[in-house]
Order: sequence, then structure tokens, then C-alpha cells
Amino acid sequence: MEQVSSRVVYRNPWMTVREDEIRRADGSPGIFGVVEKPDFALVLPRTREGFWMVEQFRYPVGRRAWEFPQGGWGMEATGGDQADLARHELAEETGLRAASMVHLGHLYEAYGYSTQGFDVYLATGLEEGEPDREASEQDMIHRWFSDAEITAMIRTGQIVDAPSLAALTLFTLT
Repeated sequence: MEQVSSRVVYRNPWMTVREDEIRRADGSPGIFGVVEKPDFALVLPRTREGFWMVEQFRYPVGRRAWEFPQGGWGMEATGGDQADLARHELAEETGLRAASMVHLGHLYEAYGYSTQGFDVYLATGLEEGEPDREASEQDMIHRWFSDAEITAMIRTGQIVDAPSLAALTLFTLT
């Protein structure tokens, strides 16, 4: 597949959307809409046979749901590496500080239309503190759940965040 042309159709501080004209191997033309977003970090804060999670309203889908702490530096990334980002997001969203942060893997959020990937970290040796949330996270809450509660929440649709579910899969494989 070969890119013939590319043009930016939308840009804001969090993403760029571009439209690419392509030529397939057989010579036929095609088009791709691509969302460019920087990679993010997702943290699995593990303690006492369970995890800490956060819940917030997600505007695009119009509902609240539980997920693992996650976030990115933004399009103008100046904050540091992914491990620094993981520690930052964990402290910001939950107030937790981790003695150990282990990288479990790198995944892609939706590689059919987006460049965004994410790194998954297992945080252990947790010390509680006060969250320091951004204005966009003012409705966020955090809470600890046992492994059994998390399994039930997946079954009942309380956890529907694909990166969180993928991160749990990586954890189970360790």
C-alpha cells in the first residue's frame, strides 16, 4: 500500500485528523481517515488481591464507567518518558504513589483508524495520598475493588473501557 497524498482536515490540542489517499498493491485507489494522538500510559494499581480503579463521565459515549488510571502528555509532549507518565497519572487521578512500576507491554487503542498506542504498567507497593485532578477530571472518583468484584463488573457492563480490559489480559498472562 502506498500513500499518494495526505491532508490535515482537523487539529486541536489533543489530536490531528488527516485524510490519506492511497494506492493498493493492485493499483486501485483508496482513502483512509487517520486520527493521530500521542501514546498514553495505563496503570494497574494492584494491592490485596484487587485493583484501584477510577470512574468518570466519558462525554463521547454519554455515560460513566470504571476504568484504570490512564492518560497522556498531550500533542506537545514535554513531560518525560512513559514510566514517568504512568506515575504522574496514578498520583493525579488516585493520589496513590507506587514503590514499584513494572512495564507489562505496549498495545494499540484502535489501529484501524488511529496511531495511538499505550503502555501498560503494574503498580505495587502503593501508598495513599490526595489526588490532584485536572479540571476535566473533577467528577472522577476512585475506589479499590477485589478481583471477584472486577470480574462481576465486566460481566455487568460497568467496565467497558477496551484498554482497561486489554491491560487486565496482559496482567493475567504475567
